[in-house]
Amino acid sequence: MSGHAYDGVPRAVRGTLPHGVEIYHLRPDGRVVVGDRHREHELGPAGELLRFIDDGQFAHYLVGDAATSPERPSNATVKLGVVRPRSAFTPHAHGGEHFVLSLGHAACGLYDAERGTTAEVPLSPGMLIRIPEMMPHSFANRGGLPLTILTANTGFGIDHEDYAITAADARRRAGESGPAEGAAEGPEGRSPVATAAPPTTDFLTLAAALESIEVRQRTAGIARTTVRERLAARLRRVATALEARP
Repeated sequence: MSGHAYDGVPRAVRGTLPHGVEIYHLRPDGRVVVGDRHREHELGPAGELLRFIDDGQFAHYLVGDAATSPERPSNATVKLGVVRPRSAFTPHAHGGEHFVLSLGHAACGLYDAERGTTAEVPLSPGMLIRIPEMMPHSFANRGGLPLTILTANTGFGIDHEDYAITAADARRRAGESGPAEGAAEGPEGRSPVATAAPPTTDFLTLAAALESIEVRQRTAGIARTTVRERLAARLRRVATALEARP
């Protein structure tokens, strides 16, 4: 942080907080600053941010944790995600429904099974998208700064086999048979856990849909922000500095 009080949570605000209360300042430049009565600090990779599906993407749990599952439930998980500039997640599907609130300029690629195509949905700051369970999708940061997202999943943490099923995972499952079907090896050192993907899931079809999104990502790339969006982002950073100034 630059050392200016308005970079995070103003001291005057922190001084009013009761013991145990925290304020998260989700800045438009992608940084997340956490403050309580005594101090503030920026969330960083050392212990507070976990790997989020792909290398270079990070998550910080607010509700639940990475080990949340139907066998270790918290009903839902809520986490902050930090998506690196001009990047996209590996296409995947979740075993439960999924909500994502974008605080920057993002894009969500969703496979439309009815039309047999991938829909590219641009998201502006403040837009929240609901994605049904097992719908193939990806999520991209169209901007040049880290993107903060708020993500809620029903019932799964990122360590669970069904948190993010990629095309490779789906093809592996399609090859399983007999007693192994519907079961998955847990993370290294853990016992296998039952998968929660619907038993009627056609994993070959799922793999093909995910691969379709991958092809689109490779050929079309990540959409760029428009001139108006870049201007709005600059104004938003100025507004944040003015509003948070002590």
